Amino acid sequence: METAGNIIIIVSLVFMFFGVVALFKFETFYLRILITSKIDTVGMITLIIGFALKHGLSFFTGKLLLLAAIILVLNPLVAHIIARCAYLSNQENG
Repeated sequence: METAGNIIIIVSLVFMFFGVVALFKFETFYLRILITSKIDTVGMITLIIGFALKHGLSFFTGKLLLLAAIILVLNPLVAHIIARCAYLSNQENG
């Protein structure tokens, strides 16, 4: 299980690296907020799953899965709030 956890952690870090590279490629605010939201959500969820596999079934794994659920709900919500505030205040290119 530790090897599978390490592989998933490496895949997560590679995904985050390519997401950061893509972040610099796009120039508009809305594309950047979309990429940032995906990097945070998918990258952190796979990273947490990798750590959960490495540690096995324990109290620490339960806390990690609770953290993953919180990230899964809050990251898209916060990205939407930031994008909506920028749209309503006409600050998307500033």
